[in-house]
Amino acid sequence: MIPPAFDYVRPHTVEEAVRALADGGEDAKVLAGGQSLLPLMRLRMAFPQLLVDTGRIPGLRGSRMEDDTLVVGAMTTHHDVLRDALVRRHAGLLATATATVADPAVRHRGTLGGSLAHADPAADLPAVVLALEGELVAVGPRGRRTIPARDFFTDYLETALAPDELLVEVRLPSTDGWGFHYEKFQRVAQAYAIVGVAALVRRDNGSIAEARVGLTNMGSTPLRAPAAEEALAGAGDAAAVKRAAGEATAGTRPSRDTSASPEYRAHLARVLTGRAVLAAAGMG
Repeated sequence: MIPPAFDYVRPHTVEEAVRALADGGEDAKVLAGGQSLLPLMRLRMAFPQLLVDTGRIPGLRGSRMEDDTLVVGAMTTHHDVLRDALVRRHAGLLATATATVADPAVRHRGTLGGSLAHADPAADLPAVVLALEGELVAVGPRGRRTIPARDFFTDYLETALAPDELLVEVRLPSTDGWGFHYEKFQRVAQAYAIVGVAALVRRDNGSIAEARVGLTNMGSTPLRAPAAEEALAGAGDAAAVKRAAGEATAGTRPSRDTSASPEYRAHLARVLTGRAVLAAAGMG
């Protein structure tokens, strides 16, 4: 299907991009890698009148360290995230989950910031950034602001970004030394997750001292599993981890669709949480 007609601009600075978004209002959309937006336009499920292509803006790709925080540019492609030495050391969970995103063609074009701003709860990376307790930095006409990941995802395909704001970077506290794992169940290869679980574990004296669990596709936004995280503290063996994983669905509202019922999604979330935490803790 052919998308409706639209205007197109390619700014060369963040300031030019913000100005174009402000001028376009709610009818303007950012074009990053295009792997989420363009299919929606072809299906006529999205009707932007202006596309603001941020692909040529310098400084929005790559990574750097600021003290103990990893900073990743929003336009960094999934392919580059996978191969970034700083990401692998300080946010290994992000690299591991990114390897499961779609296929190589999509990973060469799709971007970290584009995936987060699209805010699909079935996407892999939003739940990962939640588990990593990341922050997202946006620039708009009123200046620069930092949004905690827990406040960024507001509803299905909706975020705290204003229409005239541009996501420029993602800030992730280093988890160097933590165990991590991303467990994903999907109907067919390269499909969205029916359920995914992002697990981070810090061990002390053979037991889990702290755990973080992010859930993919268990509600209208990516979620944390605080009841399971609390129950995992102090777990020292596989049996304790599996019992704690039973709390993973507390407070979730999984949807019903052609892939799964809410009950089946809840079952998967409990099973996958156990697997992911055991793998992250080195107990599997």
